[in-house]
Amino acid sequence: MKIKEYSMKWLLAVVAALSFNAAALAQEQAPEVLIKNVTNEVLEIVRKDKDIQSGNTKKAIELVEAKVLPHFNFPRMTQLAVAREWKQASATQQKVLTEEFRSLLVRTYSKALTEYKNQTIDFKPFKMQAGETDVKVRTQIDQAGAKPIGLDYYLEKMPNGWKVYDIEVGGVSLVTNYRGEFTTEVRKGGIDGLIATLQAKNKSGEGAAPKK
Repeated sequence: MKIKEYSMKWLLAVVAALSFNAAALAQEQAPEVLIKNVTNEVLEIVRKDKDIQSGNTKKAIELVEAKVLPHFNFPRMTQLAVAREWKQASATQQKVLTEEFRSLLVRTYSKALTEYKNQTIDFKPFKMQAGETDVKVRTQIDQAGAKPIGLDYYLEKMPNGWKVYDIEVGGVSLVTNYRGEFTTEVRKGGIDGLIATLQAKNKSGEGAAPKK
């Protein structure tokens, strides 16, 4: 290949890469906009889908997989939930833990969607300082005849956009809520014991978070 031809191909490759990065940056959503758009899109689908409203977990899981999961950082969530015991795990064990915790949270989220009964979401005012890479987006679930429930999202800036790494429901962190249970399991049976517990829960279809 001639030097001139090689240089031209290299130049075109650089231009294409820069164009791709520029497009990606242009499409990147601010954290509060991301949460609002995803929430509204998912709930709109649920409102129109009688199968999900009737308890069709399979369809609910498919919806979560397609619309919600791309915006979550499951490795970070798993590491935070396992806490100090995370360092005890090998790379393979960490991978399996992440996959199993992800499955557990998918079932939890999907189950919540099948129980949706026309609640509304109130998106609270959001402020972010220039250059911030870790933020909290506050929302509230309003439901007739019941006390509103705070539902807040913690997000971090990643190379591929903002990702959720924790959720607070009524002021209780999802990650922290699981941490106590995970610590107990590791003390009883080590990392493999925790993995076995998560696998058993996922196999049985259990998806609810541990009680406060």
